[in-house]
Amino acid sequence: MPITSVTDIALQGIQRGTRQLRRSAAEIANSSQMTQQIPTKDAVRALVELHQSSQQVSASVKAFETADAMIGSLLDVKA
Repeated sequence: MPITSVTDIALQGIQRGTRQLRRSAAEIANSSQMTQQIPTKDAVRALVELHQSSQQVSASVKAFETADAMIGSLLDVKA
């Protein structure tokens, strides 16, 4: 697998995660359920998805940073 495809996959993961973050955050912000003492299933699901998306973005950023470091190391070896 070429390194460029690794960075592409990492960028896709970041984009996918941020899209889901926006969706979940909007759902939470628009929800009147959060004012209740006991949140409903939809509110809990949105909160869990928000956390999952955050983890996905973090993991994708780490993958991108690793690929970037590998490219730098390969350039140093070639030079």
